[in-house]
Amino acid sequence: MTKSILVLKLGSASITTAKGAIDETIIADITRQVSELAQNHHLILVSSGAVAAGMKYIKNYKGKISERKAAASIGNPLLLGTYAKYFQQYNISIAQSLCERQHFSNRTQFLQLKETYEELWKNGVIPIANENDVVSNLELKFSDNDELATLLGVGFGASLILLGTSVPGVLDREGNVVERIDSINNEIFSLANKKTSEVGLGGMTSKLTFAHLASTMGIKVVIFGVRTPDGILKAVRGETGTVCTPKNCSIPARNKWLASGSLVTGRLMIDGGACEAIRKRKSLLAVGVQSVVTPFANGEIFEIIDDQSSIVAVALAKISSDMISHDSKQHNLEIANASDIVIL
Repeated sequence: MTKSILVLKLGSASITTAKGAIDETIIADITRQVSELAQNHHLILVSSGAVAAGMKYIKNYKGKISERKAAASIGNPLLLGTYAKYFQQYNISIAQSLCERQHFSNRTQFLQLKETYEELWKNGVIPIANENDVVSNLELKFSDNDELATLLGVGFGASLILLGTSVPGVLDREGNVVERIDSINNEIFSLANKKTSEVGLGGMTSKLTFAHLASTMGIKVVIFGVRTPDGILKAVRGETGTVCTPKNCSIPARNKWLASGSLVTGRLMIDGGACEAIRKRKSLLAVGVQSVVTPFANGEIFEIIDDQSSIVAVALAKISSDMISHDSKQHNLEIANASDIVIL
């Protein structure tokens, strides 16, 4: 495709009022800026706010799963209707895309989703994505829309992911915006405010977690304040918020999907020798396994962790975990081929 792909995620607190209603003044400003960007980019909007928009229609709302689902079913058409109203002023049509985790864990479904988005872009339509809260199974939910935005960005080969929030960016201990982050490490994570808003699921820790994944996959990420004047346009130019610089990444699209879009079901702990081997692009053999932390089946995705419980890689299982033993005869048993291992 001739245009680069840009993913813009908008948090609930950034597009709603203090009482949880959709802030039409902000939506109007967002659509103005996005309409300008649409001339040079294929855009995906990942917009929270459906639950917030529908909460007031649920009596004695307490935030239970059933109440969130009901609020989302009410709020989704209200939210999309508001976007449609203001995009219409720029002759831009929108499409709703309600996503579930399985759409990313199954590669065939994922490719169908990608083809649908490409068809929308060909026709000048902007997809607005959100989790399908009404039917999503609790165990298979996205952690929040920061994750959904990242999976779409990495899976579709975006050049830029903008994570819009209610604060101006990542703040240091003096309250100043950290303008650039080259490596998202424990020191950076320590800056994150662990609180979430009353209407949102995520927080700065979530944004940094998925910014780390996206930047590792070669995508620039900007965490910025949606209410900053011309904040979206400035974020694209790197003139506001916190810019997380991308790493050099040349892995093929399938392995990017494997690393970011697949549904991890198992976990293996491996020793130092095995860690070194897979980093040198070797296959994972049974001899390097210290323990099966969480079992998995043949063909499922599992995480590979070191003896400090840090995630080293993800891989596609060639065998089931119950076939792994420490019998010397099994030492050369291949658990995952090098081509199906993605270093993180």
